[in-house]
Amino acid sequence: MEIYCKDSAATEALGRLLGTLAQDGDVYCLTGTLGAGKTLLSRGMAAGLGADINEVNSPTFAIMNVYSGRLEMRHFDLYRIKDSDELYNTGFGEYCGGDGLTVIEWGELFIDELPEEYLHIKIELEGAGRRFVFEPHGARYEKLCGEVEKNAGTVN
Repeated sequence: MEIYCKDSAATEALGRLLGTLAQDGDVYCLTGTLGAGKTLLSRGMAAGLGADINEVNSPTFAIMNVYSGRLEMRHFDLYRIKDSDELYNTGFGEYCGGDGLTVIEWGELFIDELPEEYLHIKIELEGAGRRFVFEPHGARYEKLCGEVEKNAGTVN
């Protein structure tokens, strides 16, 4: 499934939709180049969960930020992690897929460390907007993609 968002407001609205639809234990893996909109989409997710969006920023140096809302959102950025040992030392395995929503930027760098089931969202800059390519891994995420597709008209 693919969704095109014409601007930053639409990207944030897509994130709000994903946050609203999130369930305990969900894992979203976001991939895209630097500046593609991973953190902007994450900001929308936090808003959809009822968290304070003013607290949302890229966890590039912190590795993980936590936001409180309807569900806790653990927001990882794995860009600076060098290897699986360093990833392990961050506590990633303890948090990923646990209670709340786990959002992982640059998760493709550690694809073997991701849970068996997760939603992979690829972000591609296209014109003034962004194209989001959804790849569900597991029945939960196939169902979620159906819900996102059904409500996609509300984001643009």
